[in-house]
Amino acid sequence: MRPPLCSAAYPRLIADIGGTNARFALIERPGGELLALRSLPCAGFDGPAEAVRAWLADTGAALPAVAAFGIATPVGGDAVAMTNQCWRFSVEALRATLGLQCLRVINDFTALALALPGLSEDVLERVGGGEARPGAPIGLLGPGTGLGISGLVPAPGGPVPLQGEGGHVSLPACTAREAQVVAWLAMRHGHVSAERVLSGPGLVALHDALRALDGAPAVPLSAEEVGARGQAAACRYCMDALSMFCALLGTVAGDLALTLGARGGIYIGGGVVPRLGEFFAHSAFRVRFEAKGRFQPYLAQIPTWVIRSPHAGLLGASAALDVGFEIGYTACATLP
Repeated sequence: MRPPLCSAAYPRLIADIGGTNARFALIERPGGELLALRSLPCAGFDGPAEAVRAWLADTGAALPAVAAFGIATPVGGDAVAMTNQCWRFSVEALRATLGLQCLRVINDFTALALALPGLSEDVLERVGGGEARPGAPIGLLGPGTGLGISGLVPAPGGPVPLQGEGGHVSLPACTAREAQVVAWLAMRHGHVSAERVLSGPGLVALHDALRALDGAPAVPLSAEEVGARGQAAACRYCMDALSMFCALLGTVAGDLALTLGARGGIYIGGGVVPRLGEFFAHSAFRVRFEAKGRFQPYLAQIPTWVIRSPHAGLLGASAALDVGFEIGYTACATLP
C-alpha cells in the first residue's frame, strides 16, 4: 500500500456531483468546516468545468491546487460519463482546464462510504435493530436521482470502500401486487432494476404503475408531489406508492446486509428518504429488511440508520485523498 496521494495538501476543492445537483466547497485543514459551500443545478451547465467556474464567480474563492470529486456514475478510467445526467468529460482534461495540480474523481457513494466512520450521532436517525459490531462490514444505499450502493469492508490498513453498481441489480418482488408492478414496468423498460423504482423517478414510476394497474386515469406528478401527497394522505395512489417504495427499499437493504455480512450496520443516504420523516419510520421498511426466513434473527440484530447530513458526501470526497490505495481515477500534473 503506497502513501496517500495528496493527504498533506490543503486547502482542497471538494465536490459531490449527483444526477440533479452539484455541491462544491473548500476545506482548509483536516476536520475543518466546509467553506464557500454552494449547490448548483447540473442541468444549468455543460459540464463540471463550467460548474466550477460558476462556483468560483459566485463565491469569490481562490481555486486550490488539489481537488476531489464524488460523482454519480461508475469511475473506472479517465473517461467519465454520468448515468443520469448528460455530462461527459476526461479527468485529465478537466484537471488541465481548471489548472489543478491533482484531481481525484470517484463514485459518489464510494465517497459517502468513506465518510461513514466520521459521522456523529446527531446526523443519524436510527430505524430499528440491535448494536453494531465493531470492525464488521458496513452497508450503504441511498435513493436519489438514482440508487447508490456501497459499503465498507475491513482490511489490515483500515476499511476499504466498495466501488460497485448495486443499484442496477434486478428488483425483487415479494407480494403479488409488487409482481404486477414489476411486470408492468418490464413491458416498458425490459430489465427492471432496483434503481428503476428506488429513486426519485422511481417513486413516480410506482405511482404511475399503480394507477395504470387499477385502470385509474393518469395524473402526472413529480417525485416531490407524490411524496408530499402520500405523507399528507391526500392521494391513495401516492400513499400506496410511498408504502411500496419503503417496503422494497427494506427488501433490497436486507439483501445488501446479507451479501456483505454487514453486522456493522446499514446506512441510508440519498435525497429521498430523509424527506419522508415519520412516514418512513412507521413504514414496512424494517419489517421487510428482516423478512428473510431463517435469517430473520440475524438481520434483527443489524441496526439501520438514515443519514441526515446533506454534506456527508463532500467529507467523503476529501477523505478519498487520504487513502493509501487506488480508488476511482486520479490525474496529476506531476506524479508523486
